[in-house]
Amino acid sequence: MKYFLISDNTDSATGMRLAGVEGVVVAGREEALRALFSAAGNPDIGIILVTEKLCALLEDEIEKIKRSERECLIVGIPDRHGRTS
Repeated sequence: MKYFLISDNTDSATGMRLAGVEGVVVAGREEALRALFSAAGNPDIGIILVTEKLCALLEDEIEKIKRSERECLIVGIPDRHGRTS
């Protein structure tokens, strides 16, 4: 099982890559959706980390994936600006 990061900033992606977590940096909702569905469809990825700003942007899609039969964990993480809530 692998971790995968979907981020909207390079700082988070760089920090996670140093910890051994691969991922992508996206710009906008459409790119984020493609990355989310791609990661959720990969059976090797068990935990998808998504920065909080993107979590808010993709809230409905994340809920659909969580309710699907796919057994992956999607976790919102704070980015370099800290927690949003």
